[in-house]
Amino acid sequence: MSIAPTEGSATGVCDVCGNTYDRMIMVTSGTTVGTFDSFECAIHAMAPTCEHCGCRVIGHGVETEGRIFCCANCARSAGETELVDRA
Repeated sequence: MSIAPTEGSATGVCDVCGNTYDRMIMVTSGTTVGTFDSFECAIHAMAPTCEHCGCRVIGHGVETEGRIFCCANCARSAGETELVDRA
């Protein structure tokens, strides 16, 4: 994932909230690109969701077989016994 301010001082429109802003950021993850006025909107649009509790995973999280969890506790609650939080 890369994050970069858009070039120049052109005003843009946030993909999430529609706010017009002169300091937009572009976030690229794989082939997905978004333009946002804040990190909050970028997280809302692009961060994965914990499969157990539904919160946005903005830290490391844990993952197994394509399933993403915000923490090992949520993974255990969903039946995954092998995952541990990173320290």
